Parts: sequence; C-alpha cells; structure tokens
Amino acid sequence: MDIYQFAIRPFLFNFLKADPESLHSLTIKSFNWLSQPNNQSASWAKSRLENSLCLHDRRLEQNLFDSTFPNPLGLSAGFDKDGIAAGIWSSLGFGFAELGTVTFHAQPGNPRPRLFRLPQDKAALNRMGFNNCGAEALAARLLQLQRTNPPSVPIGINLGKSKITPLQEAAIDYLNSFRLLKNLGDYFVVNVSSPNTPGLRQLQDAKMLSSILDALLQENNARKPIFVKIAPDLEWEAILDIISLAKTYQLAGIIATNTTIRRDGLKTLMISQTGNSPQDEAGGISGAPVRERSTEIIRYIWQQTKGEIPIIGVGGIFTSDDAWEKITAGASLIQVYTGWIYEGPMMVRRILQGLLTKLEQRGFKSISEAIGVGSGE
Repeated sequence: MDIYQFAIRPFLFNFLKADPESLHSLTIKSFNWLSQPNNQSASWAKSRLENSLCLHDRRLEQNLFDSTFPNPLGLSAGFDKDGIAAGIWSSLGFGFAELGTVTFHAQPGNPRPRLFRLPQDKAALNRMGFNNCGAEALAARLLQLQRTNPPSVPIGINLGKSKITPLQEAAIDYLNSFRLLKNLGDYFVVNVSSPNTPGLRQLQDAKMLSSILDALLQENNARKPIFVKIAPDLEWEAILDIISLAKTYQLAGIIATNTTIRRDGLKTLMISQTGNSPQDEAGGISGAPVRERSTEIIRYIWQQTKGEIPIIGVGGIFTSDDAWEKITAGASLIQVYTGWIYEGPMMVRRILQGLLTKLEQRGFKSISEAIGVGSGE
C-alpha cells in the first residue's frame, strides 16, 4: 500500500488548510534542506530516499545531447523555478530535471491565488506568471551548487520572457538570460508557450521565434543543446512551421507540450479554493486533460520528421502506461509535474519499473529501441 495515496495526499489536499502554492513552497524548502552536503541528518534522510525511490538499470539509460540520462523520466519546468532543490532531484529517482521558467528580470508573477487543484480531473490550473528571482540569482545558486554538490543528472534550464519586456524586444531578453546561464545548464529551453505572460504565445510565430533563435545561436559558442517548448493548442500548420525552424536552426529538439487553455470535458465543476468554475479562472491546465493532445503532437512531430528531431514529451503522465504511450509515440525523454503531485514520490520508481517490464515483454534490450515504435510509421 502506498502511504502517500491513502494518507499523506488526503491530508495535504483536504485537511491541511493551506493553499497549493504554500504547500509547494514548503516542499521546495524541505528538498533544499535534504540537499545540504554537510548536514548529517539531511545526508541520512537523503540516503534513505535514494534507497526507496531510485531504480538503476542500464536498459533505461540514454546518451543524448552530449549528456548521459540514467533514465528517461525527468522533472518538468515549473516545479523548481529558482533551482532551490537542484541538488536533490536525482535522489528522488529522476533521470534529469528542468529548472525555471526563469526570466532575465526578477518578477513576482501574477497575484495570488494562482495555483488550483482540479481533483476530479487529476489536473491543476495555474496562472503563476513566471514568478522567479531572475537569471542572475539562478546563476549564482547553480555556480555555488557546482562547487559544493554538483547534480548527478542532467539539468535543463527553461527560459522565458520578462513581463516588463515588450514583445519586440523578446530576443534580447532571452539572450541576456542565456548569457548568464549558458555554462550552468546541460540543455536550454525557449519557452514561448505559457499562457500566463501576456502575448507570450505570439512568439511561437515563425518570424518572432526566428529572431530569438538567431540571438541565442550566435551566443551559443559552447554549443549547448537548445529546445523550444510548444503549446498543445497549436494548429498542425503552426507545428509544421516550428518543425521547419527546428531543422533550420539545428535545434536539439522540441518539448511537447505546455499547459492548455482549453476547458472542454472537465469534470471538476467548482474549484474548492475559490468556489468558481474552472471556466471562470484564467490560466493553463496541466495533468490528465492534456495527456491525449500532447501524445498526438508527439506522434505528429515524429511522423513529420521521421524521428530525426528528438522530442521531450510532457503532459498527463501518471502511470507506466502513460509513459510508454509517449515514448512509443516518439518521445526520447518524458517529464512529469502534476502527476507526481497526485501520485506521490513513489511514482517515479513505479513508472521506471513498469517501463522495464514492458521492455522485457516486447524483447527490447533498451528504452531507445522503443522510441517511436507506436508512431504509425
């Protein structure tokens, strides 16, 4: 029996009178304590976590983008915006972690409340607005981490546009963040798909995205892998434009997908924190409602590129079946956030064990052999 599912989550969700963002902040602070290298109590607790939550098997390992990923399951951007817990994610079983979204200018984000649970849909609704301490603060934290407790898994950094920066100056804003962080991440993500910064999704337009990529690639003398993260609400023609840009600029790949602004099919009629319908609350929805659409987009990208552009799949992963569906649709790597909140820390090990079982059932020797086998090509 998973104690998180039957005891801890009900307590956190229903009985502890704290909003989701406050619980999130408390979790991040706890993980930061666990990652302290010179604290004996923290080191003991961290070791116990590793024994319980980590699963190591060479069949899950991949060498991609000049980095070794011990398994394909990573933490999505949004959970650790400021890299406060960057040193602990491998101890929780993750094969990699993506920090951010970080912006060049520190910003408070949108007014609270801005994070909501939709339990009947196994989903979350957020309008955080890229709240973070800024690229300079993240750079300082990661530099200190490299000196004292270097992460043992690849670390990605998700870059967004500062709210105060006009859209026509977006390229220099992304560039300024990249300059500060380019030597501190294993890969970088151009986030132009959050619905919570006014006008940001306009940057998915081919012309505007090109200006950002031009600026970054001129600065990218270390040849760090660069991805673009897209919305699940894009039409197929717009996705084709981004695929074309990815080829032109020789991007490392595409992350599919961000949160959705669609509200159809939701079962949650009222958000407990506000008493309002999800239809009446601005923001993007993550979790189970975006699962099918994100997988469709992964499959479409794989089919259109014949597997030549790597994909990181994210959206609605709760089980090993969900993970397998995205990998066989064409995702080389996958990420979780909302599913991890609902399923608890044992979720990572359960998914990895389930993937190993599926490899054995199908006679595959490694996870890389499964990528795209269900794409229809």
